[in-house]
Amino acid sequence: MIKYSRFILDNGLRVLVHHDKSTPLVALNMLYDVGSRDEDPEMTGLAHLFEHLMFGGSINIPEFDLPLQLAGGENNAFTNNDITDYYLTLPADNIETGFWLESDRMLELDFSQRNLDIQKNVVTEEFNQRYLNQPYGDTMLLLRPLAYKVHPYRWPTIGRDFSHISKVNLDQVKDFFFSHYGPNNAILSLTGNITPDEAFIMAVKWFAHVGKRRIKKRDLLKEPEQNEERFLEINKDVPASAIYKVWHTGPRKSEDFYTLDLLTDILAGGESGRLYTKLVKEKGLFSEINAYLTSDIDPGLVILHGKLMKGIDIRYADKAINEMIDYLKSKPPDSEEMEKVKNKFESSTVLSNTNILNKAMNLSYYELLGNPDLINSEVDSYRSVTGRMALETAEKYFISSNCSTLYYLSTRNN
Repeated sequence: MIKYSRFILDNGLRVLVHHDKSTPLVALNMLYDVGSRDEDPEMTGLAHLFEHLMFGGSINIPEFDLPLQLAGGENNAFTNNDITDYYLTLPADNIETGFWLESDRMLELDFSQRNLDIQKNVVTEEFNQRYLNQPYGDTMLLLRPLAYKVHPYRWPTIGRDFSHISKVNLDQVKDFFFSHYGPNNAILSLTGNITPDEAFIMAVKWFAHVGKRRIKKRDLLKEPEQNEERFLEINKDVPASAIYKVWHTGPRKSEDFYTLDLLTDILAGGESGRLYTKLVKEKGLFSEINAYLTSDIDPGLVILHGKLMKGIDIRYADKAINEMIDYLKSKPPDSEEMEKVKNKFESSTVLSNTNILNKAMNLSYYELLGNPDLINSEVDSYRSVTGRMALETAEKYFISSNCSTLYYLSTRNN
């Protein structure tokens, strides 16, 4: 059982604290309730740009990393469709340095043209290297708009077009910051050798002066139900042809979430998963194949992808995948298979929560979902899934009219 304390400052900042006396360190996690779904379709990639801008200096601190390193700390961040998350670890005696740094960049960034130009160049280069100049790198630029037609999940976190970031100006950047990054749109969590009282005193000292912001109201278009199969075929100079298939699912808080997560493990739980066993080892159709649940807060996707062995007809391989999906819908998994994937989740969860940073990140995210106690109860939710529930959920979501397929054909095989 992970015990935690929770309090809210007058400016709306939510703070969660788990005291762990077994470590000399403290992990500090700052989650902002802003991701790529909060962007304008004609100005995408801003949330990811801010992941970089937040390390480029704040109003009173010209360099973020140096004071942290001098205090013996390390840090990083990530952005996805739903959130932007900044995290650091420090020796407990120096944790106030973390409060100081995080509060100052929440107050205001270094909104200089020089800093903006540097980070725009960094992001543009990342877009080119990871998405345009890497084999299969543009997959999500193709697959997301195939699956989504109106919801902002139709573009990846990096953005829809790199020109959006190259054209953004300081006024647009400032507007995005002050309408999304503020104490009343953030969750601070701390785990490690810090007591709730110590955390409360430091949170008040360093964050109470940061005023509430007028957070932009989130009014997203609901993705209409997909009622026909979608298909896209492209030709690229890549090592092997590949198949990508996606099915729409419910939101993160859907009652089907846990069942779908276990179903993807049944399909692709490593070398013992059904897809690998049948389509890689037995039939030799793919060199690799995998499936996962995106776990988005709004209705997300199950994504299945595999790279074909040379000489395999892609339509024949696709037919083999569909046969595996049909079998998933025809018979409930037996108790042994269900127990295996449940045990896998439970062991990974227990192991994850031995790490103070993982605990801090989980507390922040579960608070965003509305129930921080999920850190203690999610294993039970997975444990409650039955084979019958797995069958019914597969029948509900894994249907052809809910599927979009991308054939990523290698020109080297021609």
